[in-house]
Amino acid sequence: MPPTLSNTSKEDILARVERALNDIRPHLAADGGDVEVVDLSPDGLLKVRWLGNCENCHMTAITMKAGIEQVILGKVPEVTAVEAVN
Repeated sequence: MPPTLSNTSKEDILARVERALNDIRPHLAADGGDVEVVDLSPDGLLKVRWLGNCENCHMTAITMKAGIEQVILGKVPEVTAVEAVN
């Protein structure tokens, strides 16, 4: 059974999310963009905000599914889904 928010501290989970995002950030930065964590719900939904050029990019849905979500779900099992709030 994967760890849940109830048995792992939110701060620990968010620290691991940030480390996972740091693997992706150079690719986003190459196009003038970035992403930041907004919130992590008790059920594992991670909300992020696109920054820079990513805010208006037509490729964000693909970047989310094929990049950000895939990396985070693979490295942080407590996260159940990732969604952008902007």
